[in-house]
Amino acid sequence: MDQNQISEDARETIVAVQKNGDGDLTAFKTSSGRQLDYATALQEVQAGRISGVNAFKGRDGETYLRGDADGDPTNNLDQLPLF
Repeated sequence: MDQNQISEDARETIVAVQKNGDGDLTAFKTSSGRQLDYATALQEVQAGRISGVNAFKGRDGETYLRGDADGDPTNNLDQLPLF
């Protein structure tokens, strides 16, 4: 394995979220207990340190986070518990 790659087992997952008054995701809690603001979480996902989530470019040209499409709506970011 390349030094820069992280094994699937070592990667964190998102277990809880914070939302603003409009319901937009603003922060994330990882499986190791770290609390990340949106920008930091985005960097961590793009670096491959968090699994189950991917970054995508929206129609407005901004990059956003979303849960991997696995057919299970209960683990969508919007459905995760709040912290």
